[in-house]
Amino acid sequence: MKMNLLSILTFLITFQFTIAQSDSLQWLDIELSNYQYPYAVSILELKIQEQDLKMAYMDITPKNYNGKNIVLFHGKNFNGAYWKTTIEALSKEGFRVIVPDQIGFGKSSKPEHFQYTFQQLAQNTKTLLDTLNIKETAILGHSMGGMLASRFALMYPKTITKLILENPIGLEDWKLKAPYKPVEWWYQNELKSSYDGIKKYQLENYYDNKWKSEYDQWVNLLAGWTLNSDYKKIAWNSALTYNMIFTQPVVYEFKNITAPTLLIIGIRDRTALGKPLVSEDVRKTMGLYNELGKRTQKEIPNAQLVELENIGHLPHIEKFDSFIQPVIKFLKE
Repeated sequence: MKMNLLSILTFLITFQFTIAQSDSLQWLDIELSNYQYPYAVSILELKIQEQDLKMAYMDITPKNYNGKNIVLFHGKNFNGAYWKTTIEALSKEGFRVIVPDQIGFGKSSKPEHFQYTFQQLAQNTKTLLDTLNIKETAILGHSMGGMLASRFALMYPKTITKLILENPIGLEDWKLKAPYKPVEWWYQNELKSSYDGIKKYQLENYYDNKWKSEYDQWVNLLAGWTLNSDYKKIAWNSALTYNMIFTQPVVYEFKNITAPTLLIIGIRDRTALGKPLVSEDVRKTMGLYNELGKRTQKEIPNAQLVELENIGHLPHIEKFDSFIQPVIKFLKE
């Protein structure tokens, strides 16, 4: 009886805390104009697909600049802001750090119609680098940013000096296991987004049901958009990028990457697109990062692998020191 009462009290406290959290959500502008990034944000004007679009980015050159550059590619559910501690650490080591928000994300434009391809996003980033007169750079990509970083490395091998992939998605081809869903399906799914749903997804998929208060900000950034009357535009762009991820695998081209590569893999990660669409038996075979990291290291020539025990999809958030040490070591080699 005491245990039941304790369980009920715990549930009520957690429930009330969640309600308080969601009630205190900040309404966010569609381009996050009312959300401050950790460093100054600049805008690159792009004329692409018959549209005038804006690509936001941070460009941090330290006083002890060592002449080397690195570009950070964010993941699907994030933007450049979550690289704050990574920027600080790399700047301290003398690296110039460029952090773009890809079109459709963060402070960049959210077009009403856009053909999302990894090639287009890579080309946008190359235009940014050309504008900044950066001829060579290392690339670090997390999650969806890992797929984009791989595509960038394949398209611009002379520009990229080193490639770092942090728990990249796309290490397997999900369309071999999960059924295709049209953009409209993803769109309707995104329209149902809420604070509780976003937190539940991140809690279960990113953090092994172990929540810390510092994770709240990444939930709030997504959930705050749902309060915006123009949220449909956010949801539509999100649906388009889901379609891009599902239909444009890079896994078959890993063998063509020429840049020295470092894979940093939190092996507790089980992220995979389309899991809710398959049977339990099939689901158990998807997103096995404890196996995918090793397999990918064999497929990419000149690749190193660092596996992180008891860490999930976000090593640079969940256990920063374990993430940044091999990154800096690799960049200095």
